[in-house]
Amino acid sequence: MAYYSFAPILLLAFASTTPYTAASVRSGSQIQWGACDPSVVNDTSLSCGFLEVPLDYQDPLVGRARLAIIKANATGERRGSVFFNPGGPGNTGIQVVNDNKEELLEVTGGVYDIVSWDPRGVGNRTSPGEVFCFDSLAEYSTFFNGTIELTGIEETGNFTDPADVQVLLEQAPIMQEKYEEVGQKCLHSSSGKFLKYIGTAATVCDMVSIANVLDGPEAPINYLGRSYGTLIGSWFVNMFPERVGRVILDGVFDPIAFATQEPGSTFSGQRVSADTIYKALLTGCALTGPSGCAAASEGDGPLDIDAEVQALLKTAYDATKDNSSVPMTPGDIRLALWGEMYFPVDWSSFVNEEYPQIVQIVDGEAPANKSRAFRKRSNNLNPLHRRKALVKRSSESNDSPSYTTSAIYCADSIDPQGTTMEDVFKGIISATRNVSHMFGSLWPFPVYCSFWPVRSVERYQGPFNKKLANKILIASNLLDPITPLPAAETLAGLLGQDAVLVRQNSFGHTTVSAPSACMNEIFIAYMTNGTLTANGTVCEVDADYEIFAGMNTADILANMPSTDI
Repeated sequence: MAYYSFAPILLLAFASTTPYTAASVRSGSQIQWGACDPSVVNDTSLSCGFLEVPLDYQDPLVGRARLAIIKANATGERRGSVFFNPGGPGNTGIQVVNDNKEELLEVTGGVYDIVSWDPRGVGNRTSPGEVFCFDSLAEYSTFFNGTIELTGIEETGNFTDPADVQVLLEQAPIMQEKYEEVGQKCLHSSSGKFLKYIGTAATVCDMVSIANVLDGPEAPINYLGRSYGTLIGSWFVNMFPERVGRVILDGVFDPIAFATQEPGSTFSGQRVSADTIYKALLTGCALTGPSGCAAASEGDGPLDIDAEVQALLKTAYDATKDNSSVPMTPGDIRLALWGEMYFPVDWSSFVNEEYPQIVQIVDGEAPANKSRAFRKRSNNLNPLHRRKALVKRSSESNDSPSYTTSAIYCADSIDPQGTTMEDVFKGIISATRNVSHMFGSLWPFPVYCSFWPVRSVERYQGPFNKKLANKILIASNLLDPITPLPAAETLAGLLGQDAVLVRQNSFGHTTVSAPSACMNEIFIAYMTNGTLTANGTVCEVDADYEIFAGMNTADILANMPSTDI
């Protein structure tokens, strides 16, 4: 039996807890499968449908939510369903299944239907849908004009310059007022009345509702979650331990950190591996040399290439100080590099195509939209699109940035702790000095929940060590930029004998960032016949997978310098 904490909107302390059982999760409707919307799903083998569920599982009189669901049929003899969440929070399960059907069927053995859905707050098919707090991108841009929300934070030398610290801290009262006002805009937007019904606990209950309809209210629930989807998974297995079937959690969010801290406080700890992954990029570039990496000169080592990157950041910093409307700020460059930490498969194209263009833009030799390849990536660099890059989509009717990520993180957050924006900025300064020199100062990361006025009516805060009906599989890369290995070790330790942890000797976000036949075989054996490998098993990336010409993951890991970047 699981326990929830209930807090009505704006309440600053949890109300009483009450027992809650899986049997209480009833949708009261069925799914009518049909063809998917071809503007979103181009694979005609996939089926789509809707399921109505309670907005509030403890108060069915509040009203109904509607979940948009997608299904890929099993390729072999069907044994049930595997429910899948791709992460975010805010990523659309419908789009990801459309784009990755074959991979999902492969790693689950082809004997389950793959079922995913757009959770509450995601997209325009699920209701409540995407959370918008501004009516247009123009309104958003005007609101934040002249602030670090659009330019990023300017700093050099790992925030060791007292002048940089002073400039940032002087902006704290302005940015706190802005964030508090945004919270009120969200509360009074068309999404506002639904904000207290968005969050991970509701998503878990929605998944149980879907499972009850598809596989029966007593059937084990099988689940594959990646990134934020692992938080859904860790809540699920502890909220409904008796329903746990075969569960894979890949790229783990630390459930204890998210249960006990405001989300903004967790990001420094989540970046503990980020600079090492940046060093891996530099190492691969140096190993392949200028013929395979345009960022390298003949004879360069990783530290030489880093020195060039730091010089570029300093040039952009100096230019921004002289003219705040420069086409590329140091914050833009850091944001571009940060995106590369997730997917090493893109490193070669980045250093050979986009990075040289960034250099030309900073040096004033090219406009920011010089080529189609760069324009595609520049959505992540253009200040007006910065938040869009971080918190996902716009809709056809509203081109302003989505606040779904904020809505979900903050719905789940502990109650406001009196954190000020000055506290936030001091945390950023500390993280830049002590955790991630390259990425500690990224801004915005819009999950500073002291300034968000709503918490969900249902939040799960543990325990996270329940006895499970079946053992689960936890997977992690050695080096992950946002869900580091220690988080996976924490969850595995909490679950003890009910979890097996496997590690992939690679870098990037989740184990699917690099191909590994070893990891695939472990997943397939577990999903098809329940066989679990030994706890602590280490998988290597396939040797024929080259990140740079002639250089694979093992080559890079073996040659990384011991010196800190």
